Formats: sequence, structure tokens, C-alpha cells
Amino acid sequence: MAEDPPARPGSRTDLFLSFTWLALQGFGGVLAVVQRELVEKKRWMTREQFVEDWAVAQIMPGPNVVNLSMMIGGRYFGLPGALAALAGMLAAPLLIVLLLAALYGSVADSPMAQNALRGMGAVAAGLITATGIKLIAALDRNAMGMAVCITLAVLTFIAIALLRWPLLWVLLGIGGAACLWSYRVLGHIEKGRR
Repeated sequence: MAEDPPARPGSRTDLFLSFTWLALQGFGGVLAVVQRELVEKKRWMTREQFVEDWAVAQIMPGPNVVNLSMMIGGRYFGLPGALAALAGMLAAPLLIVLLLAALYGSVADSPMAQNALRGMGAVAAGLITATGIKLIAALDRNAMGMAVCITLAVLTFIAIALLRWPLLWVLLGIGGAACLWSYRVLGHIEKGRR
């Protein structure tokens, strides 16, 4: 059964409001919220598009979700769309963070506040893990194949979590190897079509 083509934002205002709502939900565990909102609820992109765009957003400088929002805004409405999405991602959270920073200064030494923040960190880690597991199915359609994708993920985990390699070297090493392998696989697929 073929998937329906992705929907699209109705206007730049729709982009601004949608990304404002997304930003207000995304404290800590933003990946889960972004995937649910953009793929499952709004249907602005397929799972495969989300995985590909999220990968690009991660290697660009700056916050991943901000990069993704500008990519989506730019795709549908050019530079004005990218700016509308960016404004939606930053305006309300900026005001909230400034307010929270002022309030946190008065309770920062409280053990209750410190424990609450530790608990929120655990919840955010759980949300990210659950979303990653949910998105594994999208790797079936990846040109490199599920086995290669899982191998790359495991190698990346080992390099960062266990060996504590700097992210730059992991990106250049494992990421570079993945790009070369993908280029080779896509080249063979293209030759097969001719």
C-alpha cells in the first residue's frame, strides 16, 4: 500500500504557529515531539524524509530542530518561510527561558529543584530512545540496507559512548565512510536503471 503524499503548510503563518507550538512542547526531548508533530500529525513529511532531513540538520551547525524548521520553511516558502519557521522556533521559548532563568536563580541551590532537573533529564533520554526505536522501520527503505545502517549506529555508539572519541572525529571517520558507502551504493543503483 503506497503512502499518501505529504501535506504542506498552508501559509507562513501556519509555519510560524506550528513551529511555535512545537517549540513549546520540546523542552529536553525535542526529537520525539518533532517526529510526532511533523510526520504523524501534520504529515508534512514521510518517515523516510524525516530521517534524511534530521540527519542533515544534525551535521549542520546550530540546534538540530532549528535547522530542520528552516529547511522545511525554505522548502515550501523560500527564505520568508525559513525565517517564519525560525521565528516560530525561537520567539516564545526565548521569553520562557528568560523568565525561568530569573526564577531559577532564586531556587538553584534547592535539592528539590536539582532532583527535578535530574528527573527531567531521564525522561528526555527515554523520549529520544523511544523515537529512535520507532524510526528504525524507516531504515528498511534506505539504499544502504538495514544491516549497514545498524552497524553504523553501533559503531557510532561505541566511538562516542565507550571510547569517548571527539564528535568531530566520529563525524569525519564514520560519517565520511557512510557517505562514501552510500555514494557507491547509489551509483550502482543508478547504473542498474540505465
